Amino acid sequence: MSEFNHVAKNLQEEKKVVFTAQSCKNFHQRMLICKHAFEQGVIPINPFNVFGYYLYELVERDLVRNGNNNLMKRCDELWVYGEISDGVLAEIQMFKKLGKPIRFFDISKLPKEVKEISKHELIFEDEVREFADSI
Repeated sequence: MSEFNHVAKNLQEEKKVVFTAQSCKNFHQRMLICKHAFEQGVIPINPFNVFGYYLYELVERDLVRNGNNNLMKRCDELWVYGEISDGVLAEIQMFKKLGKPIRFFDISKLPKEVKEISKHELIFEDEVREFADSI
């Protein structure tokens, strides 16, 4: 009997796995954010692609939040895209506690350009602006 062969079996290159954080205001750009991460040579874990928007309310939101937190712990880095919302700020704080690298990206010119920025260039949504110094 011959061995089953498929192209996917040969694609096993080890790559960094990154959690891609974004405000729900940028939900519609989730695929472009993943495209950017793939083009940088990493594997993106995007919560909106994994669970939709809170699994479309099929389960309690805290079950999805717990799922996201578990995925984050398994990722090598956090890549933050766009504005800092309350949920994104919580993810940043979790990654800081884990001591894992965090990178920030401006997506105001998507789909043409994604630009890495410093934490001093971040834009905060109104409800978390007072916590800007905590990053």
